[in-house]
Amino acid sequence: AMFRGKASTKEVDDQMINIQSKNSAYFVEWIPSNVKTAVCNVPPPGYDLSGTFIGNSTAMQELFKRINEQFTSMFRRKVFLHLYTGEGMDEMEFNEAESDITDIISEYQQYQECGIDDTYEGGDEEEEQVEEEYE
Repeated sequence: AMFRGKASTKEVDDQMINIQSKNSAYFVEWIPSNVKTAVCNVPPPGYDLSGTFIGNSTAMQELFKRINEQFTSMFRRKVFLHLYTGEGMDEMEFNEAESDITDIISEYQQYQECGIDDTYEGGDEEEEQVEEEYE
């Protein structure tokens, strides 16, 4: 959340705790510090105080899907690629970026399919398997 104008950081923190407690069903348990705030003393023109809250939800995957489709389309045709390779980037970095965004989309889909009633199990099973492999 970003607050602009005359607001104390204590007041901002108190309000964010209040919002988190009232809307606890919408905040995940496995990310303990899932709210970040910033305070700027300069208000926007015409206002004394303003606040902006940006939330992350599984709806973000649609944005990433659209960006990935556009990127893939341009990359296949090598549109503007010469500008980046001319500055020293390797074409393989674009392949890695495409793979990374695909992984992000998959992760958002996993959380969407998880549902609210499902609990997050963490990586306990994976940790046990890794320990057994090294023994």
